[in-house]
Amino acid sequence: MLEVVRFWFTKDLKFVKGKPCKPYNSALGEFFRCNWEIKADAPSISSPSQAPPQPPPDPCNAAQNDPVRISYLTEQTSHHPPVSAYWVECPSRGLVARGFDQISAKFSGTYVKVVAGNHNKGLFITLKNRGNEEYHMTHPDSQLNGFLRGNMYISVSDVVAITCPKTKLKALLHYVEESYFGTAKNKVIGVIYRYDPDNDKHSKPKDVPSNDVLVEIDGDWKDKVYYTIPSSKAAKSYPGLEPSKDKQLIIDIAPLMPVPKIVPPPEEQLDNESRKLWSEVSEAIYDRRYGEATTIKQNIEQRQRDKAKEREDNKKVFKPRFFVSATDPSGRPELTPEGRKALDDMQGLNFHLEPRLDDSVSA
Repeated sequence: MLEVVRFWFTKDLKFVKGKPCKPYNSALGEFFRCNWEIKADAPSISSPSQAPPQPPPDPCNAAQNDPVRISYLTEQTSHHPPVSAYWVECPSRGLVARGFDQISAKFSGTYVKVVAGNHNKGLFITLKNRGNEEYHMTHPDSQLNGFLRGNMYISVSDVVAITCPKTKLKALLHYVEESYFGTAKNKVIGVIYRYDPDNDKHSKPKDVPSNDVLVEIDGDWKDKVYYTIPSSKAAKSYPGLEPSKDKQLIIDIAPLMPVPKIVPPPEEQLDNESRKLWSEVSEAIYDRRYGEATTIKQNIEQRQRDKAKEREDNKKVFKPRFFVSATDPSGRPELTPEGRKALDDMQGLNFHLEPRLDDSVSA
């Protein structure tokens, strides 16, 4: 569970290291794919009785012959409401992550509040090499702040739940709310404990009885996060745990940077692939031709409206190419045979895809 918690604090690294920006409004059927290549593993999380972990190596420049390749595929499966399905896979390590992305944003005067939509049930990670353990992570509410000062930043003030029904372990991470006039503290506190998947009662770290706590978590989610093993009844009886007041490092965010994406070359990208679809808009923005960028964007959006009207007139509905359905009540997308093949090909650095002749079926 601690390794999964460490991943959680790194997954939004681009928002910690970069400035928030407004994305394009995805078109129905638009998709994006890429690989990442990692040349170094993060050090194991040590127990309090062991030496502290070493600083994390640079994942791009470590001396390792065969890099670990991670493939990512996402497709806009619904436009009303806007929903995207995504799938991340690392076959060499037996890792799969998947989910549906849908957010809702509301302007509240001094900030924009961003929450998960109804179809966004969180992130689901499967560890195939550990008997298909599945870890479910919920997304916290967040805010985009700094409009009045002209220095925008993201803050989080909610509780994240990470659950694994197979191991019956649960982590609750509380992002502590910041005061309006205070500086960003980025404080996070949390606990890991045994839970009953059929009778889960606790939703905040403070709700968990102290004698049930296996691990206590504390730190700055934009800097360093630590854990300790308390002298609780649960920790004393849990195999492999040794109570200690010594803090141990889970993750040090400071030296980490996002790993560059490896995307298909321009000639291998299809017309509805994100970078190609919006390339002229991006180029105009980079060149500060904002009026032209707006016109190109409006033309793309009008073509999408025309296609939607054509489907409606022909009594047809859009059918995703890479995912079985636009949404799923479980929050877990499933791949179509084309989606499975696309990911397998990406692992072999084969980015070739044939254009899709028809993206709709009879209603």
